[in-house]
Amino acid sequence: MKVVHSFADARSAARYSRDGGGGKIGLVPTMGFLHEGHLSLMAQARRECGVVMMSLYVNPRQFNQSSDFDIYPRSFDRDRQLAAEAGVDVLFAPPTEEVYQPGESIMIEPGAVAASMEGRHRPGHFQGVALVVAKLLAGLGAERAYFGRKDAQQLAMIRQLTHDLCFPIEIVGCPTMREMDGLALSSRNFLIPAEHRETALGISRGLERAGRAVEAGERSADPLRRLVTATPASLEWQYVELADQHDASLLRTLDRPSFLAVAAKVADVRLIDNLFFDRCPDGLKVDRGIRLEAPSLLYQ
Repeated sequence: MKVVHSFADARSAARYSRDGGGGKIGLVPTMGFLHEGHLSLMAQARRECGVVMMSLYVNPRQFNQSSDFDIYPRSFDRDRQLAAEAGVDVLFAPPTEEVYQPGESIMIEPGAVAASMEGRHRPGHFQGVALVVAKLLAGLGAERAYFGRKDAQQLAMIRQLTHDLCFPIEIVGCPTMREMDGLALSSRNFLIPAEHRETALGISRGLERAGRAVEAGERSADPLRRLVTATPASLEWQYVELADQHDASLLRTLDRPSFLAVAAKVADVRLIDNLFFDRCPDGLKVDRGIRLEAPSLLYQ
């Protein structure tokens, strides 16, 4: 695996790797502190692409609170080892001055797809995500980019961004990875105090109740929201919304491919999760993600 720190060196390294074996260049954008969710994206990219590139950059512009940026877990040596073991060919780890150069004035406004849910509770977050993702897609030359379905609204926004800015790249959404107890994998899980773990599980358990109701025929958003929030009172819910998979518009009825998204705080740790509802020959299928069969490497 080659480690590079500039866009130019990343493009050169990816081209060199492709010349040796052909195939598409697949990009897995990350902010590091890797876990099985990231590794699942790399595995899919490895299956589908001739060259796998991973970016590792904790983007300051997508944190609407500087304290969140400061406490975000980081371990470059650990991430480099895991990326190499996962078969990454090129690790792009730029300094901030490579990503955001002096004198920049261009911003990206993601529009309606980012207006609700995360956009409402994290002002400026999606503007920061859109800008850094646009730089990665434009600057690295990949033909596919892999993102987790766990960040459902972000995935919709990135697909809209790619379409609207005519980037010649395919955006691939991959299933949410969950810990053995059902908690959606996130680098933030590392910050949850042990005594609050049971409270945090109220999120995935609430979504599971809603998922079973959908399988039994429920299609109205309000009853599904109530099922999700019928959990311990110590969970601080920020939103529970049913939204369109395509444009993240809020729905009152589950009548198309959609997702049920939630955000809540547990002991000041903010967590998000969702269930996707996909079309299938029999109607709708609930995508609950994939559970690990062993404790996550987050805690190793």
